[in-house]
Formats: sequence, C-alpha cells, structure tokens
Amino acid sequence: MARATLRIFLGAAPGVGKTYAMLEEAHRLTGRGEDVVVAFAMHHGRADTLELTHGLETVPPRSMEYRESVFEEMDLEAVLARRPGTAIVDEYAHTNVPGSRNQKRWQDVEELLNAGINVLSTVNVQHLASLGDVVSAITDVKQAETVPDDVVRRADQIHLVDISPELLRQRLGDGKIYEADKIDAALSNYFRMGNLTALRELALLWLADRVDEGLARYRAENRIEESWPARERIVIGLTGGAEGEVLIRRAARILKRVNGGDLLAVHVRAADGVAAESPQDLEAQRTLLKDLGGSYHTVSGEDPAKALLDFARSVNATQIVVGVSRHKFPATLIAGGVGSRVVRGSGDIDVHMVSHPLGGRGMGRTRKRDLGRGRVFLGFAMAIVVPVLLQLLLAAAPSHNIATAVLVQLSGSVAVALVGGLWPALLAAVWSSLLVNYFSVPPLGTLTISDPQNLLAILVFAGVSCAVAMVVDLSARRSKEAARARSEATTLAELTRGASTADDPVQDLLKQALEVFQVQRAALYVSSVGGEQQARPSSAPAGWQLVAAAGTADSVTDTAGSVPDTSGSVTGVPPEENIEQVDSHTRLVLTGRVLPASDRRLLGAFGAHLSALLERRQLAATRREVTRLAESNTMRTSILRAVSHDLRTPLAGIKLAVGGLRQPGARYTEQEEEELLATIDECSDRLDGLVGNLLDMSRITSDSVNALIKPLRWYNVIPAALHGVPAGRVRVDLPPNMPEVDADSGMLERVIANIVENAVKYAPDSEVVIAGATGGFSTTTLDGRPAGELRIIDHGQGVPASNVLRMFQPFQRLDDVPAAAGVGLGLAVAQGFTEAMGGTLTAEETPGGGLTMLIRLPLSTGPARSPGAPLSSAPASNASHRIAAPASALPAPKGP
Repeated sequence: MARATLRIFLGAAPGVGKTYAMLEEAHRLTGRGEDVVVAFAMHHGRADTLELTHGLETVPPRSMEYRESVFEEMDLEAVLARRPGTAIVDEYAHTNVPGSRNQKRWQDVEELLNAGINVLSTVNVQHLASLGDVVSAITDVKQAETVPDDVVRRADQIHLVDISPELLRQRLGDGKIYEADKIDAALSNYFRMGNLTALRELALLWLADRVDEGLARYRAENRIEESWPARERIVIGLTGGAEGEVLIRRAARILKRVNGGDLLAVHVRAADGVAAESPQDLEAQRTLLKDLGGSYHTVSGEDPAKALLDFARSVNATQIVVGVSRHKFPATLIAGGVGSRVVRGSGDIDVHMVSHPLGGRGMGRTRKRDLGRGRVFLGFAMAIVVPVLLQLLLAAAPSHNIATAVLVQLSGSVAVALVGGLWPALLAAVWSSLLVNYFSVPPLGTLTISDPQNLLAILVFAGVSCAVAMVVDLSARRSKEAARARSEATTLAELTRGASTADDPVQDLLKQALEVFQVQRAALYVSSVGGEQQARPSSAPAGWQLVAAAGTADSVTDTAGSVPDTSGSVTGVPPEENIEQVDSHTRLVLTGRVLPASDRRLLGAFGAHLSALLERRQLAATRREVTRLAESNTMRTSILRAVSHDLRTPLAGIKLAVGGLRQPGARYTEQEEEELLATIDECSDRLDGLVGNLLDMSRITSDSVNALIKPLRWYNVIPAALHGVPAGRVRVDLPPNMPEVDADSGMLERVIANIVENAVKYAPDSEVVIAGATGGFSTTTLDGRPAGELRIIDHGQGVPASNVLRMFQPFQRLDDVPAAAGVGLGLAVAQGFTEAMGGTLTAEETPGGGLTMLIRLPLSTGPARSPGAPLSSAPASNASHRIAAPASALPAPKGP
C-alpha cells in the first residue's frame, strides 16, 4: 500500500492559529466530498476553534488513567478501523501517556500514513529537536516534547501559519488565547515582544532552509545548471588587485536598482597558492563589502574563469561583475582574459565587464632575479662552458653521429635551465646548436649545412632545447614561489596567534616584524593632517606622528635622510629604510636593511594586520571614552533632575507642616500635632536619604567610590517604594525565585516609586501590576550580561507610539495638560537612575490598552558569603512564596 501524504501546519508560538487553519482546511476538503475525520483536536477553550469542530465527524478520544489522573489520548485503533481518507491529528510533537501504543504522537501518525490515511497535523517551532536549546535560551522554558527535524522534513507539505508579534500579543490581551488571570504573567514572560520576534524569525529561517533544500534537490534531480533568478544575486570576481574596489562599488550600484538582493564577492586563489595578490587590497575590499552588506568568499581553482562560474552557479547567481583584463594586448590576444572566458561560459547569467584604471596596463610583475642573482650569473657561465665541455667529450669519443651530439648537448641545456633559469638556458641552446653544426654536421669545420635533414635536426634541437628550458625554468620558479608561499603562510599564522594573545597586539606585531624581516627597528606612523599623503613620509615632514615602535632607537642615524625625531614627526628617510603604505594615512617603516622584492608581499600582509589592529584599538579607546562620558552625563543629569524635582516634594511637606505649627492663633489637638510632627520626620528622612544618594552618585561620577552597587532582591525595595500609594491600587506578583540584581537600593526604590506614581496617576481606573519573569530570570542581556526584568503594567489609556520617546524627556508632560496620557518628571528621573545603575528603562504598549514599563538590571554574580549565610536580608517567608499582596498589606506610611 502506498504511503499517504502528511501536511503540517507550522507556527512560531501558541495562539497563532495553527489548529484553526487546520480545521478550516478540513472543512474545505469536506466540501470537496473527501472523507475527513477529526482523530484528535485541542480547542484549549477557544470558542472560535471549538466552533470549527462542529460539522466534522469526530472519533471519540480514549481516556487513560495515569498517577491517579485521567488523560485523553487519540484512539489510534478506532481511527485505523474507521479508515478515513484524511485524519485531523493535532499536536504532532505530543508525548503519549505511558501505556499507549506508541510513545510519541508522531509515531501514531506514521502508522496512519503507512495505512494509507492522509494526515493534517500541527507543530510549533519550539518543538523541533534542533531548535530546542535555542528556544530554551530565548524563552527560559525547556521543551519537554520534541520531534526530530527529519520527521518533520519528510512531510509532503508544510504550511507556515504566521501573524505578527504585535497582533499575537493583542489577541492574548483580548483573552483569545489564555484565561484572564494568566494574561499578565504570559505577557511578562513567554509572550514578550523579543521572544515572539525571535521565535518568528526561527520559524521563517527553518522553513526557508527547507525551501532552499527543495529547490536545490529539484534542480539536481532534473540536472538544471542554469541559474533561476528567484532572487537577485550579484557575484563579483576579485583578482586580489587594487581594481577590486571599483568592481565592488559598481556591483553595489547595480544592486540598488532592484528591491533587495545579495552581494557576494569571491577571490579565486590559484590551486598552487602562488598567484600574485595584495593582502592589503583584499583586506580593504573585505571591509568595504562588510560596510555595503555583502559577503566575502575565497575559492581555489586552476582556471579562475571556471572557478568563478562554478561558484556563481552554486549560489544561483543572476549577474557577475568582473574587471577588464590587466594583461597587455599581445597576452590577451594569445590566451584571452578571464573576463572573456567568463562571458563565453556564463550561459544565462548576465556578465558586466567593468573598465578600471589598471585595465590593459600589464600585471606589473617582473620575473627578474626570481631565482637569485648568484644563480642567474652561474647559469650564464654554465651556458658558455658546459656546451664546450660536452663537445670536447664528444670529440674524445671514437665515433658519434649527429643524433648523439644533439642528445648530449640537450642534456647540457637542461642542466643550465635547472641552475640559471630561462635566459641562460636559451643562450646554452643557441651556443650548443652552433657547436653541433660546426663540429658534428657535414661539412665539418663550417656553419654550412648541406643536408636538409641535418638542418631539420638542428632546428628541432634548438626548439626542443628552448621548450625544455622554459618548462624547467617555470617549474623551478613555481617551486620557489610555493616554498615562499608556505613560509609566508606559516609566518602569518604565527603572527595572528601571537597578536591574539598579546596585551598590546600592535607592539607585539612590530616585535615580530624585527625577527621576520631581520631589521633593527620597526615603527608605525599615522598622518596628523587631513587629506591624502604621498607614499613616503618624507614628503610631509611635519605631518606624521609615531604610534608605536620596536627595536633599538640608536640604530637610526641623524643624516640628511634622517628618520623620526623625538617629537614623533618624520623628517626624512634614510637609504636603508623600507616604507610600506598601509593605507592613505598609515605607514609602516622598517629600518636596518633594504628588503628584497620577494619580501614585499609579506610586508604588505604585516601592514594589513597592523591596520586592522590599529583600527580595533582606536575603536576600543573611543568606545571606552564614549561610555565614560555617557555615564558621567547620566549621573549629572540624574542629579539635576532629582534636585529640581524630587527634593521639592519633601521640602514642601516640611514647609507645610512647620507653617501649620507656627500659624498664629492656631490650636491643635495632641493627635493633630503628632501627625504634623510625623510628617516633618518622614519628609526629613526622605530628604536625607535622597541627598545621601545624590552625594554618592557624585562620588561614583568621579570614580572615587563604587560601593553603592550591590546584590539586591526586587522585593527588598518594593515595599518602601509603595509608601504613599493608595490601598488596593497595586498588586505585586513576583515569582519566589527571582535572583539578585546589581543595583543601588535608594535609586531602585526611587525608580519603582516614580513609575508606580505615574501609573496610578494616569490610569486611575486600572489596577497596577508589578510582575517579574517566570523562572526567576529573563533572557535579556545588557552588554553581554544576563539581566533581570521587572514589569510595571497598567491598563490605562496608554501613550501613542510617536510620544514614547518624548515622555522620558525631563520636565515634560505630553501636550502639557494634566489629563494628557503620559508621564512627566518622574520617568525622566527614573530613567536617569536606571541608566546610572547600568540598566535600561523602556516602555511598550500593553495589549488591550495601557502602558507597560520594563526595568532591566544586570543579574548579580553574588559577593563572597560565609557558609550558611542567607542570600539577602529579606525575611525567609518572602523567599518561600510569591508576593501577591495589595498595597494595603504593606507597611503603612508615616504621616497623614
């Protein structure tokens, strides 16, 4: 019997409408006359989903008892006996109650499929086995029920049921997913905007991978090599030269003409690893690609054109951008450029050949002295002497013919090619030909050749000698280049490893340069003036500053071409200096000996590494400075806000109470007088604590003390923060295991108090809820550290999205009217205090109306404690149960 089809409805989170969409499809199939049965469907108390089950035949579930509880499971035997055309089976990843026929529901589905019954099922992205740990890290909820990805991928069709996170939270707030008493907890935990956005992205990416797999499989099965332009993808061919930047910018302009697409650059490196390329140019092009949103790739291949085309077809490219050949006209006429070969083999891929300043100007490489000056001179000497010695050897032989003479002299030409390279070998071939003609070809003793066959033999000998010389020369040069490339690769690997572990990577890199290049001093300079500089620092005597140096400074002589003086400016360049132009404003100067041309490429790689390290160091310094300035500004701003706003409240209370006591002729009862004195006492304590916090903040600004930040429990500061809040207006709902956060108790108290006061003021008819994350912590991070989260939720009229940023500005009320749906100074102070403690304060809309304020503070790593010491000073009862008391249950405030 043929296996039936499986269709899965995939969702990013509960409540997106997977079961609803599945039941709608069941009604559509029923309307077409197909036999559809609901084998198992969960409506979760949702009226609209329950309504869709009406009108569909349902197989009653089987009741099973487990641990004194009764559960309902799909009756697999009844469904198999019924044998419908299509079965509706909800919750594909469900784990069956022990004692069932199969352990997992997807195994039940496999039996239905093998029996020829089509199945419609549902699954959430968090139940996919490969994403279980990722989802757990995002939501802080470990998934106990998972299904292998391969099982889901085998489905014949996968339908993505997708709605936006905002709409899903709105549905949750309207009570369409959970009951009313679970809504606030769900919004504060699993259904946070960040969680839902991340889960939605995971679902889209997982499904997109499956779509790409299906497309690639279809093209492979049908042997389709042509690119299908489903998405615009532009591939740039880089040679490792300076023209790559022109190609990248041109490709980026082409991509801007379409709505979206991918930019990919590929550098084809020769398989032997000895192709000429510039590390500095490649690094600069890699950086430019990153800035433009593209990606950089490296492939190896004997034929650059074929490797580029293979890569383009593998990524389903629609366009290729290459530069015109840098070879001069005769070379392109004989071999053809890479661009020409790409055009001929591109097929239906569009090819753009971009002109650039280096086109047709030659490769700029010289082959002189590749084997060393000594070997070349020795080769020329051998080219003159070896043929003569071989001819003397032939003359000493009893007899020989022209073939013997040609073979003997050919071996001499090969020996010369092995030692001296091409030009000495060519000289040896010509000189050997003359000797063979004079001494071995009749008539002897002359250069005349009477027999045409002898003439042909001499010409063949000369041609073979030249060809062998060229092959041997090329092989020798390639071997030396390969050895040099291996040495450079080893050096660069050690360079990278050493720089990654050094305290000062720039200084360490310069010290390594001393050893690698055998120089006495290495120095790095940057331009101190704007604009482009010349290649040599001596062209701008006062425009270069010393950044770092290694080696002996006394090795630099003060001559007419002297090097940097003590002020750091470059006043000249001595003959023994080597200057590498790292970029337009950075120079690497090596002093001690003149480097050979063979070391220039490695020197360029050093320069590229130094440029990257220098940029990283500058960025780190800038970030530290910006962070310090931001923290100082936050402290100063918080102080000003508190002085101008918060200090007035206790001062006004003191002034009012004292004024009442001093009022002439006023008579107070003993109880009224006690209340006024209690008000003065309370406001004084409040003022004293606030002034103390401000002074401590000033010390923190000056980096003289850092003792205010300490581990705190949220519930340690909430009771004090709720003093003065009307009874019954605030409900505190904190999990019992919320961990400690790093905070200042006084600041955190003011933050919570200001937010609650504003919530009570602007949501007069709504209960304010203070909630924490389920499981005791959230997956939010602050600068890479895990963070705790506290939510203060109201269901008032809320704040328009366009005014959210304005409400955090100091001394502002939205629309400047008391009835405006916003907050004023309290939130400005709260935000300043929160940022001063290293946290964040943000706002988001409460589903169903209202505003939710989110306080995030770094989780504490915990100070050292003695064995058996309690985690906090809170009473043990507070740590053993959830705080769910109204404000009236908290300590009553002093005063009237």
